[in-house]
Amino acid sequence: MPNITLSLSDETYAYVKAHKEISWSEIARQAIEDYARKLAWMDEVLKDSKLTEEDVEEIGDLIKEAIYQRYEEYLREKDSH
Repeated sequence: MPNITLSLSDETYAYVKAHKEISWSEIARQAIEDYARKLAWMDEVLKDSKLTEEDVEEIGDLIKEAIYQRYEEYLREKDSH
């Protein structure tokens, strides 16, 4: 099995060193494998997609705008009560 090296902030490293009873390598391995599985699934779902990056950005902007509008409406309703 191949090995990798990770860089951690000093704060995180101190916490890891303080908890030697935890198998940090196993936690990192599982997290990486889970993320890789999600990426593989996403690649499979999107392999036939015709969307461009610009399309995705436009959709993302529309979603953000809708969330913003909903939040503004929520705040207006909350303030009116």
